[in-house]
Amino acid sequence: MNNDTWASLYQVVCSRRANPQEGSYTCYLFDQGLDKILKKVGEESAETIIAAKNGVQEETVGEICDLIYHLTVLMVQQGIPLEAVLSELDRRSQKIGNLKQFHTSDHNT
Repeated sequence: MNNDTWASLYQVVCSRRANPQEGSYTCYLFDQGLDKILKKVGEESAETIIAAKNGVQEETVGEICDLIYHLTVLMVQQGIPLEAVLSELDRRSQKIGNLKQFHTSDHNT
């Protein structure tokens, strides 16, 4: 997914929140609140894991899309701008290496 595609999705989700439409699943999620949104993020995460474990690429792609959608709903619900996530992804892509630093005192005892 390129940034334009995610930006379009983000704008649709923002629009549904600002201008609820009857029958909209996105509006349903907002109406149900944070607990429902978090439940869906958890479910879609688990389904993504299972699809990947099963090795069915098409199913995994679909579950990843479902997860991204529900994460986007969570972002809008929490007031997290898309730009904040994209900026953080850009920042992380500039890092060299991926090892976490350990506190020397933790390993000396």
